[in-house]
Amino acid sequence: MRLIPDPRDALSLAARGPALVEALVTALPRALALLEEAEVLVARISALLDDVEATHARTVEVIERADKTAADADEIVRRSSETVDSANAIVVRTAGTVGSVEPTIKRTERLIDLFAPPLERLQPMLDRLSTTTDTKEVDALVGLIDHLPHLLERVETEVIPMLANLQTIAPDIHDMLDLIQELGDMLGKLPGMGRIKRRADEQQAGLEKNPDRRRSDALDD
Repeated sequence: MRLIPDPRDALSLAARGPALVEALVTALPRALALLEEAEVLVARISALLDDVEATHARTVEVIERADKTAADADEIVRRSSETVDSANAIVVRTAGTVGSVEPTIKRTERLIDLFAPPLERLQPMLDRLSTTTDTKEVDALVGLIDHLPHLLERVETEVIPMLANLQTIAPDIHDMLDLIQELGDMLGKLPGMGRIKRRADEQQAGLEKNPDRRRSDALDD
């Protein structure tokens, strides 16, 4: 391999000089066109890179949103689980309440079945009572009910002890009646007592026929 050019090479190059210049002149527009295309290609690549970066940014944003959505979904699932647990507890309590109420309901049904026939028989009387009872009568009944405690107290403290005393003196009263009967028989055997007895009977009969006279005699006495 030769490092120093040979004079023949210089002559050969000089002989081809016009052709090389012509080829260079011909290739220059193509080189410029290739350079322009390269610039356009670089611009497109730059725009593509911008699009890639924007897409990457959007992708990151979407991923972040997806992560947030997943976190929200986990929170919703957790709250839903708590709600389900609360609902289960309510269902359990409700079941217990229903179980405790069922005996009361059955007892109420039995009472309704027991009292329904008497109430149906009382319905006509209740209708009549509601149509014939005046408000004054209702007020009087209410007043009587209000006085019942006082009346019952007086019966217990006054009437019942008197009845107990009457039971103890009943034999004495019976003996007194027997004695009065014997005295009447003895007086009836005395002379002239028959006439006096007849007068007394006639006066008694007259008083029974004329009550006004009895009241006037009582006032005179």
